[in-house]
Amino acid sequence: MRIDLHAHSTASDGTDTPAELVRHAAAAGLDVVALTDHDTVGGHGEALAALPAGLTLVTGAELSCRLDGIGVHMLAYLFDPEEPELARERELVRDDRTPRARTMVDKLRALGVDVTWEQVARIAGDGSVGRPHVATALVELGVVPTVSDAFTPDWLADGGRAYAEKHELDPFDAIRLVKAAGGVTVFAHPAAVKRGRCVPESAIAELAAAGLDGIEVDHMDHDTGTRARLRGLAGDLGLLTTGSSDYHGSRKTCRLGEYTTDPEIYGEITRRATGAFPVPGAGGRER
Repeated sequence: MRIDLHAHSTASDGTDTPAELVRHAAAAGLDVVALTDHDTVGGHGEALAALPAGLTLVTGAELSCRLDGIGVHMLAYLFDPEEPELARERELVRDDRTPRARTMVDKLRALGVDVTWEQVARIAGDGSVGRPHVATALVELGVVPTVSDAFTPDWLADGGRAYAEKHELDPFDAIRLVKAAGGVTVFAHPAAVKRGRCVPESAIAELAAAGLDGIEVDHMDHDTGTRARLRGLAGDLGLLTTGSSDYHGSRKTCRLGEYTTDPEIYGEITRRATGAFPVPGAGGRER
């Protein structure tokens, strides 16, 4: 089995619609794909309606968290999307995304960049607006060559010149809320130093003690040595280890299935989940 547990659609900051995403996942030879848009489950319905035969969809979200001033992304799988407390927190984060993006545009304009809110809103479309949309605007304007190059202290990285804060969950609260909703939590790209500061291993140990289920080890932002170190840490802490593409369509260079999760780990994730269950495709309708 080929299992990719981290992918984004136009419901947040990917460039594939949810329907396109599942069709591309099937074409890439995946057996299982997780749709984990930022702080939203808005793409799940379309993905399920278009799910091709032979592909299983894991519903999820990537929750925006912050610990001691450091951004933490928490992958949440197979939770009950209707659980009210978790749904309310996701809504608070989403509601804060637009004013945050507007603030980043204002900061960029003060730095002499001729970006406009209308440009960013066009790029975001119906998705939940975020930094990648602002970064794409910088690429369109020729300020930076790639989206990744916008995530530096000069521009949009945490603490960068055009960075703006938004409402974010405490990761300990995120673990509690996801568990209460019957879901499973995995710390996304915990050592992606190119994105900015990362939490220390002692914090990962504290999260594990609070009920964290796993960490994403095999990821494009982790080099070989980092993956080995994280795999050893996971073993010491009794955490599951996953591998994922963090696919964003054409917005990033990673490909669906570029990194995958061991079927035994996937099986353990599904065994732990009680809020929702993976959905096997029976041949979705075209959209």
